[in-house]
Amino acid sequence: MTASTVLIESPREAADLLRGGGLVAFPTETVFGLGVDATNDEAVQKLFVAKGRPSSNPLIVHVADAGRWSDAAAMLTPSAEVLLAEFAPGPLTVVLPKRAEVSSLVTAGLGTVGLRIPDHPIAAEIIRLAGRPIAAPSANRSGRPSGTRWRSVLEDLDGRVDAVVQQDGPSLGLESTVVDCTGPIATVLRPGAVTTEQIRRILPDVREIVSAANRCDQPVVLSPGTLHPHYQPHASVHLVDSPTSISVARGDRAAYCGLLPVDTPDSLAMHAVYSTVGEYAAAFYEFLREADRNEVTTIYVQLAPDEGIGHALRDRQLRAAGER
Repeated sequence: MTASTVLIESPREAADLLRGGGLVAFPTETVFGLGVDATNDEAVQKLFVAKGRPSSNPLIVHVADAGRWSDAAAMLTPSAEVLLAEFAPGPLTVVLPKRAEVSSLVTAGLGTVGLRIPDHPIAAEIIRLAGRPIAAPSANRSGRPSGTRWRSVLEDLDGRVDAVVQQDGPSLGLESTVVDCTGPIATVLRPGAVTTEQIRRILPDVREIVSAANRCDQPVVLSPGTLHPHYQPHASVHLVDSPTSISVARGDRAAYCGLLPVDTPDSLAMHAVYSTVGEYAAAFYEFLREADRNEVTTIYVQLAPDEGIGHALRDRQLRAAGER
């Protein structure tokens, strides 16, 4: 644990802290990441402790631009090269054979590494100035909803990390898509902000293994963000097809989020409706956190359509609800 967490604005200051083995939360175009030098075993171990994250759950490694892929990976496979040319920088992670210098703690002992190039000026500048690959899982306590604002990051990690970059901005609200590019056919391990439909336009044969990622008995975690429980607020989350499915019990502080049009019960403590699936995805994690701030006990979540970015949002909704 750190003595205190400081708020900073300078990418140079963040980079200096990272080079010195510190933990720094910074914004990306998806969610806030908790950065650490991916070649520093001691620093990586501190990150797992700060998040309360299982050591079997690998971390994604970020590099500053496409020309720096070799900072983390031993080779660039043909499928990864095609995907990076189309979607990088952006919310896409490609799994490749790892470079030896990357800590084995980062990859949970696997011989592969998830490589991402964030499309955010602050993140890119911090990584460039640090001059080394930066492992950066979502900046939250393990199992909690990811943070899309710096104040949300502090709620989980104040006193546990060295610094938080005090900068909010538009974000996609969902983590990157993870694609295993080590085999003859690329495989989507985690749906995310780059949709499977978009990937199939580039790689028509791409496969998707979501059901395997949802299994609690999976012996090896191949991708971050595929463990249960995950993305869960303190309130219980219940999935519904429409607001007409809501039945608020007496004394229950309930909340609802979903898509327009909507006719919600007057007894709700709070609710939010969104006009597009993209807006819904961008606001989902922060809505869960705001419900906790308002001491909501039950959150009713309208399931997103199972297509486009709705497919990734639906995945997060299912994980947030657990068995409910």
